[in-house]
Amino acid sequence: MEVLGKISEPFADLIFADPPFNIGYKYDKYHDKVERNNYIAWTKDWMTACKKVLKPHGSFYIAIGDDYAANIKIIADEIGLVMRNWIIWHYTFGQQTKDKFARSHTHIFYFVNNKNNFTFNDFAVRVPSDRQLIYDDRRANPAGKIPDDVWEDSRVCGTFKERTGWHPCQMPESLLMRIVAVSSNQGDCVLDPFIGSGTTAAAALKLQRNYAGIEISGDYCEKAKQRLAQMKKNKVNELNEMKRLIPDIGYSAKQIITDRKLLEVFAGQFTIRMNNQKQYSAVEIAAALKGITD
Repeated sequence: MEVLGKISEPFADLIFADPPFNIGYKYDKYHDKVERNNYIAWTKDWMTACKKVLKPHGSFYIAIGDDYAANIKIIADEIGLVMRNWIIWHYTFGQQTKDKFARSHTHIFYFVNNKNNFTFNDFAVRVPSDRQLIYDDRRANPAGKIPDDVWEDSRVCGTFKERTGWHPCQMPESLLMRIVAVSSNQGDCVLDPFIGSGTTAAAALKLQRNYAGIEISGDYCEKAKQRLAQMKKNKVNELNEMKRLIPDIGYSAKQIITDRKLLEVFAGQFTIRMNNQKQYSAVEIAAALKGITD
């Protein structure tokens, strides 16, 4: 709030916020368990500060747990944000419980400043429909379908290669890349007011967006910078987009290669994803996929 309060003009095309959930996580420089009313008041303050730097056409995503999801929606209404989706991120590797159903989801709110003026690159997130993949239905839209509002994506667990190991609540890059791809364009600015492990910036960097992040922990900030510095050695390319599409389509690279019909559908969907006036053949897609599996 201190940093954003010094900015006089909106600069963010997209904001993604994953604030502390007020459930007792052990962060470096923040106590994640405060009195409920204080937490709600603070939430309104930081959301208001973010909205002031969001461009008129901007989008604002907020990840939050069950305890305060309803408060986020109420505050958004009060400060003039427009909700487009209430997304449920259903993840695997949820924490097990002894006396209630295991929690395996997070809420992700998708707001915009203006209900008639916003960025939504549907081509960047479309996936093949069941009519294409299963039923071979001629009525299927060859462009695929827009995903629904329940997203399946694993948490970043301790044994995952993606895991940094120094932040307790690391978001998966795949989830952030979907948000960045659909709600911003190359060269846009993506802001994360709780940058943490740097995942939002990493997704923005891979997709050729500019990024800005704010972090209360100097240690987290330096380690996030190191993570991004290592990434800058690699250019965004078609292979990155192919790796993003594979889990979205729901089949492994090996399965796609060995099924001619599936390979053709994948090649067509990849062509739509790239949106660069280039046609990708099944042969070259198979060769690239083989490189991923090798």
